[in-house]
Amino acid sequence: MKRRKLLKSLSLAPLAGGLLGGMLPLESCVSAPSKAPAGTKVDYFKELGVTKVINASATMTFLSGSLMRPEVMEAINSTAHDFANMHELQDKIGAKMAEMLHCEAAMVTSGAACALVLGTAASITGMDSKKRKQLPNLPGPRPEVIMQKSHRYVFDQAVTTTGAKIVEVEGPQEMEQAINENTVMALFFNAAVNWFGIKDSVNHEEFVAICKRNNVPSFIDAAADVPPVENLFKYQKIGFDLVTFSGGKMIMGPQSAGLLYGRKDLIEAAKLNHSPYEAPIGRPMKVNKEEMFGMYAALKSYLERDHEKEWQDWLDRIERIRTIVGTVPSVIGETHVSPGPANALPSLHLWWDLNKVKIQPKDVNAALKEGTPSIVAGVGKKGDKQVLNIGVALLRADQVDVVADRVKEILQSATA
Repeated sequence: MKRRKLLKSLSLAPLAGGLLGGMLPLESCVSAPSKAPAGTKVDYFKELGVTKVINASATMTFLSGSLMRPEVMEAINSTAHDFANMHELQDKIGAKMAEMLHCEAAMVTSGAACALVLGTAASITGMDSKKRKQLPNLPGPRPEVIMQKSHRYVFDQAVTTTGAKIVEVEGPQEMEQAINENTVMALFFNAAVNWFGIKDSVNHEEFVAICKRNNVPSFIDAAADVPPVENLFKYQKIGFDLVTFSGGKMIMGPQSAGLLYGRKDLIEAAKLNHSPYEAPIGRPMKVNKEEMFGMYAALKSYLERDHEKEWQDWLDRIERIRTIVGTVPSVIGETHVSPGPANALPSLHLWWDLNKVKIQPKDVNAALKEGTPSIVAGVGKKGDKQVLNIGVALLRADQVDVVADRVKEILQSATA
């Protein structure tokens, strides 16, 4: 083609493209460039230089939570090719999850931390659109949220994000006296005893009873508190108005998803404070449609799972690792079950005679992390002894022997 004709054809290209765009399917006009041959999988870990980690610890956010199950990935992938009205999707998924959880209403949030923001916001605003737009800068006295002093934790910043003020109490009497016209909610951190080793000054039943007497919404943060599966139902039976669990821990949904469920009026108010509404405080905490479908599939799968069989599988993994590592002189392994309620999972405690195996558990832990593959385990205490803690619940089946062999290798190399 001569240069003049080429330039003429190019000048007509935008018009032709506009016409074609209105007449032909998009895929007929645009071809996606691909460097990899058809059927070739790209290793994005390798491409980006990101280290793959074997999680022999627990469902920690910095380790990307848990691994999504195949049925969750199927839900995500199968819904990625169509649009949906997000209001309808949240309503329909929430209704189905409420049926599964035997509660009035439910919704998908962007993790349990988002649920804390939305639950607090709902308790402040109710259905008042003016208040929703004013958060976190409501005029007048700050809304107050009651918490036990021993329950203060890093995540309660999610509460104050709404503009609320946290009021600390100790004991039922002090809690009752702290309630006033500015009190909008009371928050119970379920894993406080687990985290801090301090007994609750107000137990679950007392907490709920005080809230109900004073018409104050009660909210329990139980983010990491399954298993057992019964915990999904336990706290609403006690009478908590709002409950949150993380979706990306042992429910094994998307890490960026969570559950908020309970009283219908509060859930409806929470939705109004969330995306896809354009102005509210929860707008930056949106959940995409694929994560919503994935969270629904994860909850459905979790409730249908054979939990006794799953627990036995974890115990079998412990026995397998103990058998392999136990061939090193003086090494002793013992099954340990965390008392919970957070991360109440079985793990393997290992210790040894330091005169025979000349390496400390903390140094074994460091060597596991720095090795290839990188294995993240933990260090704990048994009496006055330091122990190596190997979590098994988050290992893939093919990783059990990898972990066992690597621990054995490190211990053998330190054997006198």
